[in-house]
Amino acid sequence: MSNPPLPVSPADVAAAAALLKGHVVDTPCIPSRTLSKICGCEIWVKFENLQFTASFKERGALNRLTALTAEERKRGVIAMSAGNHAQGVAYHAGRLGIPATIVMPEGTPFIKVEHTENFGAKVILHGKVLAESQAEALRLAEQEGYIFVAPYDDTHVIAGQGTIALEMLAAAPDLDVLVVPIGGGGLISGIAVAAKAIKPSLDIIGVQVASYPSMRQALRGEPVTIGDETIAEGIAVKNVGTLTYQIVKELVDDVVLVEDWEVEQAVALFLSIEKTVAEGAGAVGLAAVLADQKRFAGKKVGLVLSGGNIDSRLLASVIMRQLVHEGRIISLKVGISDRPGALGKIDSLVGEAGGNIIEAMHQRLFTTANIKAAELELTIECRSPQHADKVIASLNENGFKVQQMERDLVKPRP
Repeated sequence: MSNPPLPVSPADVAAAAALLKGHVVDTPCIPSRTLSKICGCEIWVKFENLQFTASFKERGALNRLTALTAEERKRGVIAMSAGNHAQGVAYHAGRLGIPATIVMPEGTPFIKVEHTENFGAKVILHGKVLAESQAEALRLAEQEGYIFVAPYDDTHVIAGQGTIALEMLAAAPDLDVLVVPIGGGGLISGIAVAAKAIKPSLDIIGVQVASYPSMRQALRGEPVTIGDETIAEGIAVKNVGTLTYQIVKELVDDVVLVEDWEVEQAVALFLSIEKTVAEGAGAVGLAAVLADQKRFAGKKVGLVLSGGNIDSRLLASVIMRQLVHEGRIISLKVGISDRPGALGKIDSLVGEAGGNIIEAMHQRLFTTANIKAAELELTIECRSPQHADKVIASLNENGFKVQQMERDLVKPRP
């Protein structure tokens, strides 16, 4: 007995590609020599962070909006989103002259609210989590007659996202694997429909963060559970779509999980190696390859860098934490005599060794040191872990008792 037809066909994706041509960016899909060397496979990156709104979400939003009738356009649209879908709908609704209302959670960063409003949409902040925002959006759609534009569980949205696969396989026809983020499943569903039609042998692997494994759990028939906040908030989705579940179950080969710290390191790698900004959700593909290099060894792997909308303060923290991981920023506790000149001596020794003190705290009270002693807490920038060892050695050799604080913020995967 054959399976029922899927809700989205390769022809739907092809039609979306024709419609979107010239209205969204055909973003680069190019190999990364350095990431390939690090990962032990040939890495190709699809830079969807180079879309105008810095996310792939434009594709599905525009494809859905253009399917509206003249009467529906006049009524206007409503969507719920914490960021990328909001901006995609707002931007293209503004271009098409369609009134747009976006319901966003109350804790949405101001910059995302501002960008959405600047595209001409009316923003309503409602609910502590996205599910509450969705309920409010659906209520308003019923009350005001708006057309609800779903973020992922919609055939036009899915088909629009699938155009990414057409572009990737045009750029690199001999890819062996596509590694794709999963939130509600719209992106990977569209990609799977298009890619499997072109190359049935292609492996398609979805990636979720361990704290939001909703699609993986649904596929396994397990109760859906969610955890703490995640750096990959763009895929922090509890409820997978009905349509997307059907497609993923049929066409996606596997769904894997990555930890937040692995995503954090992937964001830092994209920045330092490719000189490009990836949000957490956009970096999970790279995190998955790094976490299981044996699986991808020797293969030609396509990564979808799905977006680059990351809060600047969060990005700054990622950069600094990565420097700590790499041993280029170290934290020391140094016991000193509580008398004039001791602090200056340490400053001189660190400077002569080539280190740069970026933070210092002189602790006299909260310490177990002798009453005539003090403890100095130093944060020092170094060129490398080897250079850091030389800075520490210089202090030890000059009679200072040095304790280095733990460098690894999290324990690596065994």
